[in-house]
Amino acid sequence: MPSTVEQLSPTRVKITVEVPFTDLKPSMDKAYAEIAKTVNIPGFRRGKVPPTVIDQRFGRGTIIQEAFNDSWMRFYGAAVMENSLAPLAQPDVEVTKLEDGDLIEFTAEVDVRPDFELPDFSTLQVSVDALEVPDTLVDEQVDVLRVRFGSREVVERAAADGDVLTINLVARKDGETLPDATAEDLEYTVGSDQMLEGLDEAVTGLSAGESATFTSTLVGGPLKDEQADIEVTVTKVQASELPDVDDEFAQLASEFDTIGELRDSIRERLTSMARLEQAGVARDAVLEELIGQLEIDVPENILASELEARTSQITTQLAQAQLSLEEYLAEAEEGQSEEQFWADVELRSTQALKAQMILDKVADEREVGVDQNDLTQHIIRKAQAENTTPQQIADHLQEHPHHIDEYMTEIRRGKSLALIVESATVTDSNGQPVELARLREDGTVGDDEVPEIEAPESLVAEDEESEDTSAS
Repeated sequence: MPSTVEQLSPTRVKITVEVPFTDLKPSMDKAYAEIAKTVNIPGFRRGKVPPTVIDQRFGRGTIIQEAFNDSWMRFYGAAVMENSLAPLAQPDVEVTKLEDGDLIEFTAEVDVRPDFELPDFSTLQVSVDALEVPDTLVDEQVDVLRVRFGSREVVERAAADGDVLTINLVARKDGETLPDATAEDLEYTVGSDQMLEGLDEAVTGLSAGESATFTSTLVGGPLKDEQADIEVTVTKVQASELPDVDDEFAQLASEFDTIGELRDSIRERLTSMARLEQAGVARDAVLEELIGQLEIDVPENILASELEARTSQITTQLAQAQLSLEEYLAEAEEGQSEEQFWADVELRSTQALKAQMILDKVADEREVGVDQNDLTQHIIRKAQAENTTPQQIADHLQEHPHHIDEYMTEIRRGKSLALIVESATVTDSNGQPVELARLREDGTVGDDEVPEIEAPESLVAEDEESEDTSAS
């Protein structure tokens, strides 16, 4: 089955494939058999209609078309492998020659990964911020525990800073009540500076049953960003009693005997979280540095599709938040114009496509494989990230098997990125090396091999069954 490739651009090729009719025969026989089972022709039993009769009734061209539709993907795939191509999308296929009984020729135009050379990954050097867990972060976590283990007491006095109030809110504009800006039985901590501007000042000094009116800007609903008169009524005042930060509190709130041990544990947990965040920044920085060193053409069709998908997603999210793009950008810290925003979306889309092509090329050249255990571990991590169960994701994959290929691609790219990062030099802002190779899932660093996440019994059983099947 000869094939040739014409380079239309750095990212698009035309593959011409000649298929002898002998190679098409299995699909021709299948087409005849399928039609024979569905037609009633006098003098012939269903399923026993000869090919010559079918040709007379439906036309030889119909059979050839059915056979081609059934088989072209196989011939196309063989040509892709023969010519070492890496398609990025589905091809545009056209039959260009048909000599019945001899051969059928077709072309397939397709976007492909452009050719580029990967550098020596050990030459990549990036720097990230040093790990920092200030005492204030530990104090905040201790305060969260104090609130959790504290108590409240209803008091018959005016509200003061730190009190927890139960309030009702009614918003009016030009004397008319706004139903979308009315709420009852809300809990509010005096001094938290949340909800509405001016609320803290309005409720301070109010006792249960008392009201006050103030003017503020609405933060949600159809009248968002418009000013309204807000009437707040306090229905309950509760004083918060927080435990002292001492050893007794540590024993109440944790498994530790002393407040020092509790603070050390909190600091260790925050450090692990910071280490994971630092590792994520390091991976992004290494990949960004690698992308910056390479000149890679991105297929226009693929980029256009990616931009269309991202634009649709952004538009949907803004609509759900009842925001226009102008309103969103006005609230954002970046201070971008709409033109700058969409230019940034295009840049990020382009960089994402380049990253995918790089990681796929690394996987191909380094022969990065994915096994059943990789898939199981990926499912478990995905379940943790999506706050669901591994079994639910496994069930979803059984109903939608094509998603398995997507997972496999994600895993393969992840392993490729890990390979790149482990070869690169990563230091922090203090000039110290950043440990990534031995970083565990929980953010700790170990001297031995990073342990795998334990799989649920249901998935383990599936793994063992697949191994038995493959062994047989």
